[in-house]
Amino acid sequence: MQRKIVLLTEGFSNPHQGKTARNLLYYKPEEVMAVFDRETAGKRSDELFGAGDAPVISTFDEAIGADTLIIGVAPPGGLLPFAYKKIIEEAIKRRMNVVSGLHTFLSEDEDLVRLARQNNVTIFDVRKNSENQVVNRKGIKEDCLRIQTVGNDSSLGKMVTSFEIAVELKRAGYDAKFVATGQTGIMIEGDGCPIDSVVGDYINGAAEKLVLKNQHHKILLIEGQGSLVHPRYSSVTLGLLHGCMPHGMIMCYEVGRKYVNGLEGVKIPPLKEVIEVFETMANIMFPSKVIGIAINSRKVSKEEADKERNRVKEEFGLPACDVIRHGPDELVNAILDYGVKLKFNLQKEMTRLSTNDTPIEYNLTLKN
Repeated sequence: MQRKIVLLTEGFSNPHQGKTARNLLYYKPEEVMAVFDRETAGKRSDELFGAGDAPVISTFDEAIGADTLIIGVAPPGGLLPFAYKKIIEEAIKRRMNVVSGLHTFLSEDEDLVRLARQNNVTIFDVRKNSENQVVNRKGIKEDCLRIQTVGNDSSLGKMVTSFEIAVELKRAGYDAKFVATGQTGIMIEGDGCPIDSVVGDYINGAAEKLVLKNQHHKILLIEGQGSLVHPRYSSVTLGLLHGCMPHGMIMCYEVGRKYVNGLEGVKIPPLKEVIEVFETMANIMFPSKVIGIAINSRKVSKEEADKERNRVKEEFGLPACDVIRHGPDELVNAILDYGVKLKFNLQKEMTRLSTNDTPIEYNLTLKN
């Protein structure tokens, strides 16, 4: 059943901090009724996020019929902004389910839980998990091609790249699956594992579990997280890389970004060095290499993006494109060619026009 969503982005209505909202507006526009932000009320979502055409509202009276409030922001540390609690309480009183991808678990807030029960609605914390398995290295199939997106920083398009490639492969008739590893990807795809919220010892095992769960598909597009060169998130990145053991990687980067996200003054190493680091660390567990480059060119003109694309292709001798601006075809072909080289049987099956294998159905249950 299609949801009627209000996205809460109060104070963070921009493509970076509001990336969860931005991607839901882009990939699920038919479900989004409005964006809630009193600071920018009266505008449209396209003005703020470059996606969708939903109104920005300041009161739920402007979204009569909405049944789901989604926290659409990724604030520092993933903590719930102080002002959000009263807004969430108001949504619950209006009998709206609440979906959050924050590290602050709403289902552990006694006030919200009590209010949700009184109004017969549910709270779902996307990042809440019970992963408790270590890697076993058993049962991994040899006929499933695993491709992971990686990056030279966080928040630069690894999810979008994986998702766009998976969609295009399915449209072309290949049995592909987008494997979500972050809160936004899970909200879009309807399944996955929030890798950055798994206990350290179990990150690799959770990644392996995702492979085991989805390897009935011929091609897996595994969403990367963080970066090996980001001081805050490298441990999550490495656990995911070693757990899913990709055959190939797509390196993602943003044009013009010089410093790691959230840490001014910490420089991002040259892309060549980052690729070498990822290939070295991946090969400790399983033979792997970067087979293509995804360019995030949203901050530059089309002419600058095309020039950068040509430069990168010449420097690295690899397929390169912006999956939104140029389309993902070049990376799709790189994956198919790589699969043939590795002797994978990737023949086309039935044409798949849907972006998802199954409709989104969250297990919306209150958790104490």
